[in-house]
Amino acid sequence: GVREVRTERARAVDSAAMGARLQYRRRHAYATKSNKTRVVRTPGGVLRKAYVKKPANGVRCKISGRTLPGISHVRPTLLKNMSRREKTVNRAYGGCLAHDVVRDRIVRAFLVEEQKIVKKVLKLNQVKK
Repeated sequence: GVREVRTERARAVDSAAMGARLQYRRRHAYATKSNKTRVVRTPGGVLRKAYVKKPANGVRCKISGRTLPGISHVRPTLLKNMSRREKTVNRAYGGCLAHDVVRDRIVRAFLVEEQKIVKKVLKLNQVKK
């Protein structure tokens, strides 16, 4: 029936794709990282090479090295067309550092200030005695 015809056609595409010798469609003639292709069957039934884009890496925290959530993974050329909302997170160091790194910095700064105040108070107490 219809299903058998489809499977035969799919098999024909697979076998043709496996052994098909197709030309690159652009002037770049070497099988490099930036010139990856896959075989695609067009609606007209022609096998043709389709160019595959590189997968995008996510933005990473500069200190912890983890991928930052909330920021879309896109190639650098697409970043210029995106809105600011898609490229950052609304927080101090948003889009640069992970949340826990920022929190640790804030806590550390607070504790350093507290320590300075404690030292000052102890010094005043010693002067009074």
